[in-house]
Amino acid sequence: MLSHLSIRNIVLIEALDLAFAPGLGVLTGETGAGKSILLDALGLILGMRADSGLVRAGADLASVTASFEPGALHGAVARTLADAGVEVEPGEPILIRRQIKADGGSKAFINDQPASVALLREVAPYLVEIHGQHDDRGLVNPRGHRALLDRYARVDTAAMEAAWKAWGQAEARLAKTRAGIAKAAEDRELFQAHVAELEALAPQAGEEEELAGERATMQKGERLAGDLGAVQQVFAGSHSPLAELRVAARRLDRIAGEHPLLEEVLAALDRAMIEADDAEDKLNRALDALAFDPLALDRVETRLFDLRAAGRKHGCAVEDLPAKLEEMRSALSAIEGGEAEVAALEQAAAKARAAWLKLAEAASSARAEAALRLDAAVKAELAPLKLDAARFRTDVARLDEAQWGASGMDRVEFMIATNPGADFAPLAKIASGGELSRFILALKVALAEEGGAATMIFDEIDRGVGGAVAQAIGERLARLASSGQLLAVTHSPQVAARGGQHYFIAKSSDGLVTRTGVVLLDGSGRQEEIARMLSGAEITPEARAQADRLLERV
Repeated sequence: MLSHLSIRNIVLIEALDLAFAPGLGVLTGETGAGKSILLDALGLILGMRADSGLVRAGADLASVTASFEPGALHGAVARTLADAGVEVEPGEPILIRRQIKADGGSKAFINDQPASVALLREVAPYLVEIHGQHDDRGLVNPRGHRALLDRYARVDTAAMEAAWKAWGQAEARLAKTRAGIAKAAEDRELFQAHVAELEALAPQAGEEEELAGERATMQKGERLAGDLGAVQQVFAGSHSPLAELRVAARRLDRIAGEHPLLEEVLAALDRAMIEADDAEDKLNRALDALAFDPLALDRVETRLFDLRAAGRKHGCAVEDLPAKLEEMRSALSAIEGGEAEVAALEQAAAKARAAWLKLAEAASSARAEAALRLDAAVKAELAPLKLDAARFRTDVARLDEAQWGASGMDRVEFMIATNPGADFAPLAKIASGGELSRFILALKVALAEEGGAATMIFDEIDRGVGGAVAQAIGERLARLASSGQLLAVTHSPQVAARGGQHYFIAKSSDGLVTRTGVVLLDGSGRQEEIARMLSGAEITPEARAQADRLLERV
């Protein structure tokens, strides 16, 4: 519910602060006093395009602030805001502020947190409905007709939306599996060839590193073979240095006792032979380790080439070839077992479709039944509103399957025929603006128990009517306002008399500056304003007496 509205520097309004209460509030004033400015200001709060022409002449900045008290739709607003990153404390008012600069810049805030204009438009339907002479939203827009009928019919749209989502997910899983199997089937022969090739190659984990090490060792042996052979020849044969040392040692051994120095020479020779024997042993072992076999080297290099070629072919490292082989084996197995998986997913999708269809068919039946009740309820409201020749019909049509959605399989649109014998046409195409407003009022009264925005505003719904019709309009506005908040901009004294709050809009000028102001009228003020509305510029005693009678009837 709209509780406060503050306006600064909007067109002719310099500064205005208004408080609103539940029930029916009426706004009256002479033509041109500025009633439309109030609606334009409120439109900014609801996400209307910011026009720098709304900024009061001479001002740099204009602003509008509206406070909405928690109500039945507060939770829905809070969830919408939370999804957009704007936090609202439970039970706290929602404060929306919009600023416009004279150069055209615009900013919006919700509870002092920056917000986009798109977010204002998203929460607007929960907060305020405005019905005017050229309204193309709300009840006029057929996009919202199905939701209105669903609330009237008590259709469980949440369950249907959940079932639609489950069906969509089941179909998506089925389509993905089918596509994967189809792609794999196309590659079946290629997979089989690759698997056979890799199975023949039989790559092993760590094999590349091991083979590379063997090849490096053999290549080193090939390079060192000449030098090692020459060194080995030094130790070989009867005339090698080591053989000569052994001969010398044997001779010294026979004569070493002849002199101490000879014994030392013999000991030195023994040590030298021990070291030479150790060197010869290590040399022989090195020759074995670095043994070069051209055939073995060729086998190692061929194996490395084959492994690395396979890695390049399959786009992976040689180390990953065993895993690639298992992956392709699994793909082949999936092709073979795919039919069973697809059958299970088809069954699940069919089950999900049947579950949604059951709910959608029930919703369709409920809509058709509720449409008849709604038509009768609207019909009962038309005659008192001077629309007795008009007819109203709620069209519920079955959509093609391609157009089904989370809300069901039906298209819903409110249709009217304004003259006897005329064809039904969409509500949005009615010729007369006054008739349109009264049709909307009749429909709102019929749908009153199903709720709507927290605040409704009717802009000059009584244009062009008077007497009993205006009285009927006032009665219905009051009835609608009894369970919420309704503001009516009116030129009808019969409607104005029904208001629980009466705001008078007037324009004043000091010769230099023109301003629009709004005053909340007390009892005597209401009498004078309603008398003015009855008599015109000169308020007569008879007009005051008639105003009293209108107020007494309320």
